[in-house]
Amino acid sequence: MNKAPLPLSDFDFFYPEDLLAAAPAEPRDHSRLLVVDRRTGAIEHRRFFEIGRYLRPGDCLVLNKTKVLSCRLVGRKSTGGRAELLILGRSGPCFRALGQKLKDGAIVELPRGENAKIVGSAKDGELLVKLSASDPDTYLEEIGLPPLPPYIIKARRMGNASPRPDSDHADKARYQTVYAEEPGAVAAPTAGLHFTRRLIDEIRGSGVHIAEIVLHVGLGTFKPVTAGDAALHQMLPEPYRVGAAAADAIQKTIQAGGRVVAVGTSVVRTLETLARRPEGLSPGEGESALYIHPGVDFKAVSGLITNFHLPRSTPLLLAAAFLGRERLLASYREAFKERYRLFSYGDAMLIL
Repeated sequence: MNKAPLPLSDFDFFYPEDLLAAAPAEPRDHSRLLVVDRRTGAIEHRRFFEIGRYLRPGDCLVLNKTKVLSCRLVGRKSTGGRAELLILGRSGPCFRALGQKLKDGAIVELPRGENAKIVGSAKDGELLVKLSASDPDTYLEEIGLPPLPPYIIKARRMGNASPRPDSDHADKARYQTVYAEEPGAVAAPTAGLHFTRRLIDEIRGSGVHIAEIVLHVGLGTFKPVTAGDAALHQMLPEPYRVGAAAADAIQKTIQAGGRVVAVGTSVVRTLETLARRPEGLSPGEGESALYIHPGVDFKAVSGLITNFHLPRSTPLLLAAAFLGRERLLASYREAFKERYRLFSYGDAMLIL
């Protein structure tokens, strides 16, 4: 039996551009929190530091401890024009990268007298780049900027979005969760940006289990959905790892009737990927290309902390699958009315 199509246009919406957050809230846990009852759609308005009142002893809060790479390089083309490269990972002696209007043989002049030469192309529109630095990894760590989403960079240049920091370098600390440990992401797991160490300790002290997993956020997460039937979109794989301690905590929570609350869509996809294996929620590592959209069931996750997401994006479709499309979009309309700040550096939602 053929399934009904899932029109991509159903996941499009207008949002006030002045609500786009070009900089994060300070302190981290003072961002706003829109709380939604998954069963009724009822909404409450809180601050993120109040999230503990919605978690119960015996619940398990699952964090993604991936660390964002300093992988955005800004330089000049030989013609003098600005050029940017987003380094995605290694390919032998070269790097895979994204960059606009750069052809094979082009050279991008970088700080400290170094350069990046385009030496070929890879799959999915990626470029192959050779860095002149003798130690490219150290150079990237020292010179590279955080891979902020293009809409934040554009909003800062235009000066028409909510507060901006003095320098892109300020983002090196702020576009990173306080529990980030394992380098590998080219975009932040943004739902985790609201947590402070103190808040995590308070939640743990209340009897909530804390589990940490890794999914290195990559192109799969932010590749836009373009198929007219959104169900036909295919995710690009992203590497994950779930250790024994985390798997044990999650299994025991489920067995005891507690709730598994995912901090971000990357955690959801990791746990739901494991739950679909024959061995279930046991320790494991690999790559997840699981695409969650309305019509897909949840086997492990019973609560979700997430940010507001762009139209036609895979995180938006995942949140719609979890809450229901109509309730999700109604929640977004309420957030717009109440002037919540949007997207990666914006405010948060808790769906329980």
